[in-house]
Amino acid sequence: MSELLKNHPEIDLPEAPSRYATLKRWALGVIVFAAAAIGFALLLLPAQNAHAQGKGELRIGYQKSASLFVLQKAQGTLEKKLAPLGFGVKWVEFPAGPQLLEGLNVGAIDVGFVGEAPPIFAQAAGAQFVYFGVDPAAPRAEAILVTKDSPIKSVADLKGKKVALNKGSNVHYLLVKQLEKNGLKFSDITPVYLAPADGRAAFESKNVDAWVIWDPFQAAAEKATGARVLADGTGGVVNNYQFYLGARNFVTKNPKVIDALFADSVDRGIWLKKNLRQAAELIAPLQGLPVEVVELALQRYEFNVKPISAAVAADQQKIADTFFDLKLIPKAIKVHEAVVVAQP
Repeated sequence: MSELLKNHPEIDLPEAPSRYATLKRWALGVIVFAAAAIGFALLLLPAQNAHAQGKGELRIGYQKSASLFVLQKAQGTLEKKLAPLGFGVKWVEFPAGPQLLEGLNVGAIDVGFVGEAPPIFAQAAGAQFVYFGVDPAAPRAEAILVTKDSPIKSVADLKGKKVALNKGSNVHYLLVKQLEKNGLKFSDITPVYLAPADGRAAFESKNVDAWVIWDPFQAAAEKATGARVLADGTGGVVNNYQFYLGARNFVTKNPKVIDALFADSVDRGIWLKKNLRQAAELIAPLQGLPVEVVELALQRYEFNVKPISAAVAADQQKIADTFFDLKLIPKAIKVHEAVVVAQP
């Protein structure tokens, strides 16, 4: 301060306040601060009590390809089911399963819906989540496709051929099991790892001999290009389950919310199957696909969520073991350690 006065003598400082005045102002400030703090605490009290009573928000992670969630979001039915519990709904869109799992791991969402493969990779990477629900098997909703004029007539004909697929996805497991069923090893084909859009381009330009893909991309290729299904998951080859995942604390502490989510998913699934065309017309513009493509894809899914059974967990373990054997995941995992709400 002295340097400031030397350099700027024009500054006229006010008289220093008396000790009494300083103490008086300090005491008044303390009183005002205390009153404000008490008022703020009282203001927060109702919100804290409401939270303690279980009121809050269910944050759902979804992908556009998750047709049932897209329908539920469009119709607002889940919001109505959760309203009596004091819960709202926040829908958070993700481009794919791995990103959704990361969102769940960092606490950005409470629950999500993905296929078989992403949770296996996430668990192997140390992500914290639990399986708490599963939709029925949908073995027709993923397939090995060939072009309509392809000379390939059977899976055995894929030996020495280039096959496009999304690495580490559900279809990766489908391809492994179909090759195994037909006496081939994975090393007997040349895998070309491509995301769905790039896979479609390579498939149509015939830069690959076959493409392994899931719905609705599968249905889109069939409708637009006349692609043939060489083989799918039927006949006990794969199940192609879809899983409901969540943060363990949220799932275990909010059973009524999970029950409401199950109930609405079952209700909407029943309505969808009875009103397939109407459902497709609602979902198609939100997925950016033609109605007939969505309708075909919906035919290949069943919608009736259940808690995870020991049998379903065992099937998921087989996929995890296969991925470990193929060195797709860095370590072996125990799927049952990530299962909550298990049934015999």
